[in-house]
Amino acid sequence: MNKFLFKHIDNSALIVFRIIFGLLLFLESVGAIFTGWVNRTLIEPKFTFTFIGFEWLQPLPGYGMYIYYVIMGLLGIFVMIGYKYRYSMLAFTLMWAATYFMQKSSYNNHYYLLMLLSAIMVFQPAHKYLSVDAKNDPSIKSISMPQWSKYVFVLQLFIVYTYASIAKLYPDWLDTTVLELMMKGKQHFIIVGELLQQKWLHYILAYGGILFDGLVVPLLLWKPTRKMAFVASIIFHLFNSFIFHVGIFPYLSLAFSLFFFEPKTIQQLFLKKKPFYKKSEVIIPKYYKPYIFIFGLYFIVQFTLPLRHHFFQDHVLWTEEGHRLSWRMMLRSKTGYTSYKVIDLDTGKQIPLNLNHFLTKKQRRSASTKPDVIWQFAQYLKQYFNKQGRHVAVYVNCRVSINGRPPRQLIAPNVDLAKVQWNAFEHSSWILPSKLD
Repeated sequence: MNKFLFKHIDNSALIVFRIIFGLLLFLESVGAIFTGWVNRTLIEPKFTFTFIGFEWLQPLPGYGMYIYYVIMGLLGIFVMIGYKYRYSMLAFTLMWAATYFMQKSSYNNHYYLLMLLSAIMVFQPAHKYLSVDAKNDPSIKSISMPQWSKYVFVLQLFIVYTYASIAKLYPDWLDTTVLELMMKGKQHFIIVGELLQQKWLHYILAYGGILFDGLVVPLLLWKPTRKMAFVASIIFHLFNSFIFHVGIFPYLSLAFSLFFFEPKTIQQLFLKKKPFYKKSEVIIPKYYKPYIFIFGLYFIVQFTLPLRHHFFQDHVLWTEEGHRLSWRMMLRSKTGYTSYKVIDLDTGKQIPLNLNHFLTKKQRRSASTKPDVIWQFAQYLKQYFNKQGRHVAVYVNCRVSINGRPPRQLIAPNVDLAKVQWNAFEHSSWILPSKLD
């Protein structure tokens, strides 16, 4: 095992990837400002729905989050040019993780993946060539890297794509119901809007998505199919970028192709002046055991975490229990209508409630369909009125439609959610049965 992990290979792929990765971090950070994402998600709301347990993570006051994202953009530039690389990469990772856990109204698997990749990059020797660090300290300069530096990305991508493929194997995806609902919102697209409504295209996208996610990594690893898989990746990811507007993820995914091609090919294409590493040394570092333990534990978590929804009662599409952090990407269309009834326990009277006073439009969508967000908002209302010296009960009338089905009651309307305790490891009994096939 040590001979495989610590055998040295040419590091051209990692050096080029660092440059692209840093550039994408910069674009993601400044893009969040200029597209209005930071304002809509972190400044405009009175509070944010954090991951449960991270309530202490709230956005900086005023326009502080703009400064926060500018700093992340600068860190991306530092990563790109290899300046104070490990500190820059670590700082970006911590800042990105903080913004990820402090809000989930704009939850996206791609944001989660970026957090994981940033953490992995902290450990990578990606600054040892064509970097400010290597120029300032020539002693760290190197044209090779241990083989684990490549395969840690390959294994991470295999996990992401494989679970994404498996998750699509359910009736509403296979009969293209999900794709049809998704594409209805794209009718206004110039030129392709009507094309996207065609049933035959929905079948191509549905089954093509399953095959692509399930096979792309093995096909990229096998030399005879590598070029074909790369062309398919370009088509797949550019389509997703144009149709679904998923930020930097398509281009980040294409950048990973660097690790599947021969190192000599990458060196000749991008770093012609760089010497090519021809040796085949095995260099086992002094502290190799902690490295193996950390990454071994990490991948055990990565393989098992997406399976946890199987241990909860009822369907994950309905309860959302085990949905996040599981690579369940663009799998369902969910709409709902929810009203919150706040009762003053001292007077027995209902307190008038205007949701627009508390929630943004995007937050209202989450607080109408996602049980954990509904529970969090009930807790927020309890605290809000408690500060006014009023003791309240919070009841929710919530009807939700999954993939175009007739709406059904999601939350037990006679349960006071203000009294309910959250348990992340048990099914919430106040979520009514889904009766999904």
